[in-house]
Amino acid sequence: MKLEAIVLAGGLGTRLRSVVSEVPKCMAPVNGEPFLYYLLSALSQYRIGKVVLSVGYKHECIEEWVRAHGGSFPFDIDFALEETPLGTGGGIRLALERCHSDAVCVMNGDSFFDVDLAQLRKAHQHSGKLLTMSVKRLVNFDRYGTVSIDESGAVTGFHEKRFCEDGYINAGVYMVSDRNLLKDMPEKFSFETDFLQPKAAAGFVQGYVSDGYFIDIGIPQDYAKANEDFKTIKAWGKRR
Repeated sequence: MKLEAIVLAGGLGTRLRSVVSEVPKCMAPVNGEPFLYYLLSALSQYRIGKVVLSVGYKHECIEEWVRAHGGSFPFDIDFALEETPLGTGGGIRLALERCHSDAVCVMNGDSFFDVDLAQLRKAHQHSGKLLTMSVKRLVNFDRYGTVSIDESGAVTGFHEKRFCEDGYINAGVYMVSDRNLLKDMPEKFSFETDFLQPKAAAGFVQGYVSDGYFIDIGIPQDYAKANEDFKTIKAWGKRR
């Protein structure tokens, strides 16, 4: 069965308000296109049958754009609407209810990571874990928390933001093979704190290291960088 994907597209974009206002983060314009365009273009390089957008804040803006432009992508686009904020975990849980495949890729709607989804899926299947999380190695950074992985690639822990000379971060792209993964979780919860951390501690989360391009547009400086970088980046991966 074809892979399905969930994009978390309900971010408020609070830290971007000084440069982008009135739209969710995924709709922030980057070189004339909403950031979501680049994510969907990237997904179109793979055999994906359906994308579910987890939306909430100003969802009408996203839905209007999809009605106008969604037909240019080679997959169906559906929506999982949060009537009230459910947290990252609640948003994923709601979106998983609209999936039909047991192979689902989950990704943040405000970051872009050039990870090969076909290889990520293979690595996940080989691991036998509940979830496989993409990780990216960075140097000299303090914006992100870090991730510990052992020699087998299993994620063993998460650490708070601090200056780090060399470390791995959660790159925000996940692969799961059970759309009922979160059915026993509450309606509202943090995916990172309430699910990932305890599952990793119990040995159920695999890491997949990739050195692909990564950008998170959550702050004005990196949003500006994305506008420069995406002048030359045309699509994510260009793989099948």
